[in-house]
Amino acid sequence: MASAVGPTPEVRQLQFEQGVAISLHLWLSLTVAVQNNLGGPASEDKRDWFAGAIVDMFPSFVDLAKPRKPSQKIPQDPDAEDVEATLLQVMWDEFETNVDDESEIEVAERIMKARAMCAAGDFAFVEDLRRRWLDTKGKTVKVQEVDGGDQETDWESDDDEDSEEDDDVNMDDAPALVAAPKERPPPEVDEDGFTKVTRKKR
Repeated sequence: MASAVGPTPEVRQLQFEQGVAISLHLWLSLTVAVQNNLGGPASEDKRDWFAGAIVDMFPSFVDLAKPRKPSQKIPQDPDAEDVEATLLQVMWDEFETNVDDESEIEVAERIMKARAMCAAGDFAFVEDLRRRWLDTKGKTVKVQEVDGGDQETDWESDDDEDSEEDDDVNMDDAPALVAAPKERPPPEVDEDGFTKVTRKKR
């Protein structure tokens, strides 16, 4: 009976995907890399692909909800160390950025927590991440390089007028999960008003 009352697997999956995307948008090291086009002119698209690659490390809640034969093994989630390693590897391979401040640990922990909460049908943590992301929306990170490569960062707002409007949060306020690198199809919205996300592996 409880499964009929709780959120559907599709809703859990969508919330988890958005939790991952927002977690990457909140990662300062990645934000700096994107703003400075360290991944090339398509850096923003690469960040969206990056989120999809992390999501693909986890079995879909939709697939997990499907009936399976007793002989079929249930796919397992990766552990936090695997997520951390992937975060570092993609940052190096795609953005030529060596993350040495261990910030990937916090990002991985955030993603793992979003996964656990969404699995339980609790989306409060994702909503909290969304509010944090909205607080930084429209702001740029100014990076000053000092001798030895040390960096100082400051959030600077390009548009302070957005802050009043961000109190009412809906699904349209979430960052894109995966954008196609060449053409962006129009978003597909289901009957609940959620934007469907299509993933494309490289």
